[in-house]
Amino acid sequence: MIEVYGFATPNSVKVPVALEEMGLAYELKPVNVRQGEQKAAEFLALNPNGKVPVLVDREDTADAPLVLSESAAILVHLAEKTGKLLPHDGVARARVFEQLFFHASALSPAFGNAGFFKRFAAEPQPLAETRFTAEANRVLDRLDALLGERRFVAGDDFTIADIAHFGWLWRRDFSGMTLDGRPHLARWFDAVAARPAVRRAIARVETLVPRDA
Repeated sequence: MIEVYGFATPNSVKVPVALEEMGLAYELKPVNVRQGEQKAAEFLALNPNGKVPVLVDREDTADAPLVLSESAAILVHLAEKTGKLLPHDGVARARVFEQLFFHASALSPAFGNAGFFKRFAAEPQPLAETRFTAEANRVLDRLDALLGERRFVAGDDFTIADIAHFGWLWRRDFSGMTLDGRPHLARWFDAVAARPAVRRAIARVETLVPRDA
């Protein structure tokens, strides 16, 4: 059995998307980050860093289950577990990791910080907001240019790198970002969002949000 602890967040959705694409059964366990449940003692016992998602993989374990945090690490684990969505070697594999690291070092922090300073800063922070919004737009422009040359972000095939990027672009409104004027990125996003496995994952993740939220 595989358990996924998460919420309807950009990072959480990546894991169900991967599991649906790989055909693995899983149980989705809600952690309402809007109510601070990621800071509860029960969750911190799984991830002392207090962040979603967390994967608990009880399959193929001789002793204790594998408890894994950090969405990129989870994606790599699942890809290596199944042999899917990650090339086995060579340049193609390197390109996937290049995009995973680009996501972790550029897209994710830029989007997260842009959204934070727009929505949650105690008082206006124009310098920070301008800086992170500009960086998020720069990253999107870079991806648009890249997707003008490739079908998917790491090459001709859909991989875990596409899943990583999709999470934040699915929740791009949080950061005030748009795909307008980025035709290649928009083409890619629509293609990924239309995949049956992606649609199933999003539908499951959205059920985690209380109806009165």
